Amino acid sequence: MIRLRNAFVAGIAVVVLAAVGTTAATAQSTKDAPKATEIGVTATEIHIAVIADVDNPFAPGLFQGAVDGVKGAAKYINSKAGGGGLAGRKLVVDFIDSHLNANDSRNGVITACQQDFSMVGNFVLFLSNVDDEVKCKDQAGATTGIPDLASVTTGVPQSCSPVAFPVSPPALVCSTKDQSPQTYNGNQFEAKYLLKTHKNNLHGAMIFGNDTKDAQRGGQVLIATEVQAGIKADQTLGISGRSPQSAYTPIVNKMKTDGSNYAYSGSSAQSNILLRSEAQLQGLTDPNIAWVCTIACYDKAVKAQASVMEGQYVPLTFLPFEEASTNRTLAAFLKYVGKDNANGFATYGWTATLAFKQAVDAVVSKNGVNGLTRANMLSTGIDGLTRFNAGGMIGLVDIKNKVPTSCSMITQLQKGKFVRLAPKAKGTFDCTKSNHVTIKANLIG
Repeated sequence: MIRLRNAFVAGIAVVVLAAVGTTAATAQSTKDAPKATEIGVTATEIHIAVIADVDNPFAPGLFQGAVDGVKGAAKYINSKAGGGGLAGRKLVVDFIDSHLNANDSRNGVITACQQDFSMVGNFVLFLSNVDDEVKCKDQAGATTGIPDLASVTTGVPQSCSPVAFPVSPPALVCSTKDQSPQTYNGNQFEAKYLLKTHKNNLHGAMIFGNDTKDAQRGGQVLIATEVQAGIKADQTLGISGRSPQSAYTPIVNKMKTDGSNYAYSGSSAQSNILLRSEAQLQGLTDPNIAWVCTIACYDKAVKAQASVMEGQYVPLTFLPFEEASTNRTLAAFLKYVGKDNANGFATYGWTATLAFKQAVDAVVSKNGVNGLTRANMLSTGIDGLTRFNAGGMIGLVDIKNKVPTSCSMITQLQKGKFVRLAPKAKGTFDCTKSNHVTIKANLIG
């Protein structure tokens, strides 16, 4: 069960008003007594829904982290430290479990449309139809849609939904989804760093998870990004998160035959643990081999297998939890979400909720506390989310235009602890524009 769970796997706009009279009117409207203005918005509360795959027989607790992140952020926003609420109201989180089920996922959106102002932090694998969020009617009966500030979007329909704006944008450039090949965004920071530190000579196994078509496509994009950077693939293959260690035997055998000094896996933490365990069993333990995983490996399970996972490289687009003293948002995250609940999924839920707050603040700044409508959120609110970084906790991202961050940093597991390698300064990212690249590939259909 643990293996499957791990397999499914990462500034407020300034309103400038031209006339003094308009400015005065807006300033006055922010002091008005809050009232019910939209579905999910009452005089005292703003209701948001987080839909996530949690309770299910295949991977119990799968995306509980995203839910914990949203709830922790709401608790923070409602606290004195977080501003004492939002638009003069308390932020209330309605959790809807989608159970790794397509019908429950769609019904979750229908429920959110009927009771919540917005969806925030969603983490759903099987939302294959987005008609219900796009055609959702607002309080006035207009087909406005319900804002979907998801953690991530996993399928093409949700990724390219006109009302979906994930805090971690999809790799797919949606304007090319019907083209052949399509265009995908990639980040080459970690590949370039490792090439530089390994004398521009890296070649080895490239592995992607294949439990779902979306996971496979995402993994293939990551691998194509590595190859485009100059790392050679001795073998490229997909593997299920449910596979036993024996499935990694031929992979390690070929690495030994090819003299590989590199292994990249876009699969789960458990998959990487099994790969490294098999390598250790076969004596493939050269410390000069670069073993690389995605954000999925920034996980307690990896630290618990320190003797097997020593030297594992893990690039991140959020600050390591070990650096909470360098960033107030990260410190608040650990306080309100809780250190025991802190993981990559939780960072998505947390930052998605902070993005929601920033969008609401922009609407209030322009339209007042009673200007909270879904239509205003999808225009004024989302328009301001072009340079979002959650107070520096994550790399700068353009949520509105669905452009992933070019910021990154890299850690390595050393003696059971994740150690920052680059950039060296704590609390920072490398945001070189050339980190961002585009990949052409035909991965849909």
